[in-house]
Amino acid sequence: MKIGFNEGTTFESATLEENLEYCEKYGYDYIEIRSIDQLKDYLTRHSLADLKQYFDSHQIKPLSLNALCFFNNRTKEDEKAVITEFKEYLEICRAIECEYICAVPSNLDDTEKGKNLVPEVNESCVRVLTELSDLAKPYGVKIAVEFIGIPENTVNTFEQAYEIVRTIDRDNVGLVYDTFQFTGMNSNLANVTKEAADKIFIFHINDVDDYPVGQMRDTDRCYPGEGIIDLQVHLAKMKELNYDFVASVELFRPEYYQMNPEEVIKKAKETTDAVIAKYY
Repeated sequence: MKIGFNEGTTFESATLEENLEYCEKYGYDYIEIRSIDQLKDYLTRHSLADLKQYFDSHQIKPLSLNALCFFNNRTKEDEKAVITEFKEYLEICRAIECEYICAVPSNLDDTEKGKNLVPEVNESCVRVLTELSDLAKPYGVKIAVEFIGIPENTVNTFEQAYEIVRTIDRDNVGLVYDTFQFTGMNSNLANVTKEAADKIFIFHINDVDDYPVGQMRDTDRCYPGEGIIDLQVHLAKMKELNYDFVASVELFRPEYYQMNPEEVIKKAKETTDAVIAKYY
């Protein structure tokens, strides 16, 4: 299993240049680039050609652009903006040879009506993601849909996200399996079947403080092995399903943003390695 680093872990404390330097130093294999802030900041000083050259000359490689946010159940004007943003991401992926773009469903406050029935949510997701799939195909880019395990998100369980991806039935549309998102709304591990495993593109590993289901938030995440998620159960499932690609650590804890980013990146690698060692 390769190890990845998601820039959300240091997005208030480090630049992309620093993240690349420290991830290379501590032996990460992949990085998930925050396209909405850290990449934009990087491009004020460098070019995409510079970034491609860095990846060509170092061990670490780009895993995903993270993320295309709030793509479903939008107004026509907002949806048009989402499509435009996605097209820009495709050009970035082409320039740096990045295979995945993560796509995050809308929160209730970002949808056209606020609250939408599940069939309305799923229909919108299928329609928009199908269009994105068509756009991505010539680029060889895959879309990894990340359900968000909080009550206010329109797609907040593995089961719902998989149903959407299964309905689309495209080779370049799959899922992000995130241990925090899975725990947040109590998704059912029994639904992660052999069939569903074929659609798992990216595996996010993290832990979380001990809050009731529905009350956990990104800011409650912590280093793997320091919270209440039974990561061994998730890793055993990944092993059972022959998933052996990347475990990408993604944390959004405010305390970590106040720390030296090198120390955060170092400890995130150490704790992730320790957790997965039993299975990989």
